Amino acid sequence: MNVACVADTKCVLGEGPVWDERAQTLYWVDIKAPAIWRLDPKTGATKSWPMPHRVGAVALREQGGLVAAMKPGFALVDLDQEKIDIVARPETDQPDNRLNDGACDAMGRFWAGSMDDNEASPTGHLYRLNPDRGIARFEAGFVVTNGIRWSNDNTRVYFVDSAARTIWCYDFDLATGMPAARRVFAQLTEADGYPDGLCVDAEDHVWSAHWAGARITRYRPGGTRERTIEIPAPNVTSCCFGGTDLDVLYVTTARIGLDAAVLHRAPLAGGLFAVTGLGVRGTPAHRFKG
Repeated sequence: MNVACVADTKCVLGEGPVWDERAQTLYWVDIKAPAIWRLDPKTGATKSWPMPHRVGAVALREQGGLVAAMKPGFALVDLDQEKIDIVARPETDQPDNRLNDGACDAMGRFWAGSMDDNEASPTGHLYRLNPDRGIARFEAGFVVTNGIRWSNDNTRVYFVDSAARTIWCYDFDLATGMPAARRVFAQLTEADGYPDGLCVDAEDHVWSAHWAGARITRYRPGGTRERTIEIPAPNVTSCCFGGTDLDVLYVTTARIGLDAAVLHRAPLAGGLFAVTGLGVRGTPAHRFKG
């Protein structure tokens, strides 16, 4: 196994990697210095597009371009034309909230959680953006929402309640797009840091990033820990599988809140890392059908 920084971008709050298997490129975001980043692993070239709003996550669109979770709401993004179209504003009554992490389900619906941008009040909800641009809202009372992904058979959805150090698992009906009963999938301790973004591999194991924990943990489908991988950055934010064979684990990190002494010890904080030699593969990302 090997852990390497493949893009020393020094993101303030790098997050939300997603692999485009058609273009063989990786997208991720910097939430607080708002931008969308892209890596071409064949050349190592990166490119960034500054955004007018804080952007919590992006997902691929079936017809091209991206769908994004931004502070004002859900947006369609055309990077080539540098065009952003806000298509839904679910929380106009919550000016201190913003949308955070998100992903698409197998039916092409885009899900994202909201959160208090000051990370203090339990004002976060879970939203589903349908391809017709209609919105459904589920669950309330989260301080920091994160990391939504599905099991390979689409009967379970994982959702992270970061402030509570909890990864939840909900029963899920793919046809209706409805989460049902929930249970604790994993509960972290103070020594673990906070659970942040996650992904699910082809063996239905869950890979979870540790904010203030400098690592990624792989959980078995039952929630027990299978392995831990150290990352040379204190705030590890999210991960996804990419590469030609979907066998590279890409990991985003953040520099926000780190003082000079910590940055001296972890100068690559805020960079994008690639973990190879895992012997595990991921699955292609679902695309938004709207």
